[in-house]
Amino acid sequence: MNLGKLKPWIVSLSKNSLAKNTLWMLLAQGMRLVLQAAYFVIIARALGAEQYGAFVSATALVAILAPFASLGGGNLLIKNVSRNRGLFSEYWGNALFMIFVSGLVLIILVLCVAPFFLPKTIPILLILLVSITDLIFTRLLDTAGQAFQAVFWLSKTAQLNILPQVTRLIAALALVNLFPNPGALEWSSLYLISTAISAVLGVLLVHCLLGSPKLAISRIKPEITEGFYFSVSLSAQTIYNDIDKTMLAGLSSLEATGIYAAAYRLIDVAFVPVKSLLAAAYTKFFQRGSAGIGGTIDFSKRLSPIAGIYGLTAGIGLFFLAPVIPNLLGDEYAGAVEALRWLAPLPLLKAMHYFAADTLTGAGFQGVRSAVQVIVAVFNTLINLWLIPLYSWRGAAWSSLASDTFLMLCLWTMVAFLYRQQAQRLKENQ
Repeated sequence: MNLGKLKPWIVSLSKNSLAKNTLWMLLAQGMRLVLQAAYFVIIARALGAEQYGAFVSATALVAILAPFASLGGGNLLIKNVSRNRGLFSEYWGNALFMIFVSGLVLIILVLCVAPFFLPKTIPILLILLVSITDLIFTRLLDTAGQAFQAVFWLSKTAQLNILPQVTRLIAALALVNLFPNPGALEWSSLYLISTAISAVLGVLLVHCLLGSPKLAISRIKPEITEGFYFSVSLSAQTIYNDIDKTMLAGLSSLEATGIYAAAYRLIDVAFVPVKSLLAAAYTKFFQRGSAGIGGTIDFSKRLSPIAGIYGLTAGIGLFFLAPVIPNLLGDEYAGAVEALRWLAPLPLLKAMHYFAADTLTGAGFQGVRSAVQVIVAVFNTLINLWLIPLYSWRGAAWSSLASDTFLMLCLWTMVAFLYRQQAQRLKENQ
């Protein structure tokens, strides 16, 4: 290897902000992966497939409404502050305000609708604990990370991504040491405490390093529609990613839910490098979008092939490494081997549709992105209603593959259509 030629490339890479931010996020996601895997294995083994399935089905239901707990406040923070740093305090204050107001309303809503979607064997207290955790404290922590992301300080965003995994690992160790026969309810209590500690620390870090919040009610009303679009997008994304777990609990069994959820968790783990790249590039999509969709397409063309190659490689690796699952989680998760093999194409499909989605968002077409995602969410729900009663978790896996493929095709079709429209307008104006 010619070290003389390698050195300038390394120096150039170290000066590239996107590369540095991706590396920060990748290192954080790598550490998060290790910590998450550790507490996942502990919890899955301690609770068993049925109790783990109960917890996952509750979190999946809450996750559908969780994006509305901030009404897109974090995304609006990134969009506006990335272009004007002086707006930080106002958008940070508005985001915190919306989390508390809408979060409390959504907790009540979840408690009202849960009996219609979840088995009666799941205690209402468990649902309440998960709701408080994910609708208030998780949203606070996520928005704190977005605050640093808005000012391109992704090293701090990365650290905040690691923090909840550390506290949850400690909580998982406490679960197996403090409770002789732990269940989903005990874990939900520790899940709340550990997340609350992380959220308080995250908000304090933003306050100390970036500034204090300032409420600017006048800015909320003009941007409420765009913020709602962000929320709809994230909620629809959660539906086609997680509604199958909630539906499995109601239409099949908690054991099937646990098996499928364990396999899907490994898909999420494999997707970490692409998520890191997406997080590092997200703010830049807004900057490139000031030139229209042509600017975001050019930016996406640089990154999506890298993500696609990784997604394909990860899927092949997951397919062949699937038999290791029972050794990690126990023999009752043997069914997750087949589940993981069915889900193996998802890293590639997700990589492709996420870049198309961010291409639209950065160019100001969040409404279009949200509309497509809502259509796919409805599609996913309908085919799950058909397939899960017939084929249990296999039906959920087939539904996920069909939905992600449909989403990828729809989003890139919209990108191509809008780009042709922009090109036509430019031609007419010449």
